[in-house]
Amino acid sequence: MERKCIDENRSTRRKPSGAAVKKESVTRAIEKALFEEWAVTGYSAISIESVAKRAGVGKAAIYRRWPSKLVMVTDLVNKVGVNLFVTPDTGDLYQDVHQILLQLRRLLRHPLIARILPDLHAEMGRNQALASEIRATVQVQRRSSAEKVLQGAIERRQIGPDKDIEMTLDMLGSMIYWRMVITKKRADKKYLDKLTSLIVRYLID
Repeated sequence: MERKCIDENRSTRRKPSGAAVKKESVTRAIEKALFEEWAVTGYSAISIESVAKRAGVGKAAIYRRWPSKLVMVTDLVNKVGVNLFVTPDTGDLYQDVHQILLQLRRLLRHPLIARILPDLHAEMGRNQALASEIRATVQVQRRSSAEKVLQGAIERRQIGPDKDIEMTLDMLGSMIYWRMVITKKRADKKYLDKLTSLIVRYLID
């Protein structure tokens, strides 16, 4: 009798199927559609309806994953940042800084990202909710990854503990962003080598 009850309970606890399952292929389609829509229309014109249409899914598929446009955007932007940035740990300050800059260059070379980032930063100036979410997630994650590299160099005594880490983090991101996104100039090997040397010289002098 007890075994029968257990078997009956197991049969009733079946895995969800159909609409209850959040298929990874659908999530990827929504992610792709969001960034394509954003690159074409800008953040302010994005809607759940437009993303769903471009992804070839119903609005319900999006709402099962994210309760709002803001949450969807923040989550997917953060996901892209995490996937594209790996904290280097070569044990050599120059190589670590160079690896960070190489990863930033790869990110800024992506055609969709290169079009989306200026719009994102402009929108953050108008949209406090978006700005707060992006700063609390994406920017914190990116800066903490780079800060981990610098703290490792301090522990190895490659740089002194009195160096301004915040300013160094600003240098790591802002200079290559300005060159590639604002002035539309190339960040070739020569430029990256010079920028790496500039940052490292500041840290070790």
